[in-house]
Amino acid sequence: MEWPILKLAPTVVAPRLRPKFSVHSVTIPLPSYHQPVLPNFSVRLATEADIPTLHALIESSVRILQADDYTPAQIEGALGTVLGLDTQLVADQTYFVAEIHYSSAAKIIVACGGWSKRKTLFGSDHAAVREPEFLDPATDAAKIRAIFVHPDWSRRGLGTLLLATCESAAKSAGFTRFEMGSTLTGVPLYKLRGYEVIEPIAVSLRNGESLPVIRMAKSAER
Repeated sequence: MEWPILKLAPTVVAPRLRPKFSVHSVTIPLPSYHQPVLPNFSVRLATEADIPTLHALIESSVRILQADDYTPAQIEGALGTVLGLDTQLVADQTYFVAEIHYSSAAKIIVACGGWSKRKTLFGSDHAAVREPEFLDPATDAAKIRAIFVHPDWSRRGLGTLLLATCESAAKSAGFTRFEMGSTLTGVPLYKLRGYEVIEPIAVSLRNGESLPVIRMAKSAER
């Protein structure tokens, strides 16, 4: 099943010095600009066959795009556990991939992200805490999960595209609120899209390090 590209208003702002805001003791730079989504991208549901590609994409995204926000030790400890793919989302058909189309008819996955109707807030298949119970759309917030962009395709609006796709799908399933556990790198984008900081979470890692994650939420009306 191929999902059509959502019509998003492009935002292009001249590069400038990036101001900062503070989430308790966490200081996060605000984004200075991003480019509009290019017309040769499309979004579809991820399949089991995509899983090896998604593992590689996520690792590249974390190691390069999150290097300014986390130490090498934090990244090593988080990859494959806190930061990684939850294949339950693929099985639930709530995980998406963005592909670029070339003139040769080849398609390459350049970004991924999903939402969940289950209680788990973040983490991969091997996360220490998993809550597979289903959420109630009448009372619970859908979880926005694991949005990652390949470093070669960052700042082209793909994170925004996948976020909008996930929110639209969750709304169609009856949810009126969204919640996520964002990395420090993702917070500026999510604030621009109406998410509010709820609380910082310090996640203990297998190598003894701790990873700051920011719990954020948004109403579907925003």
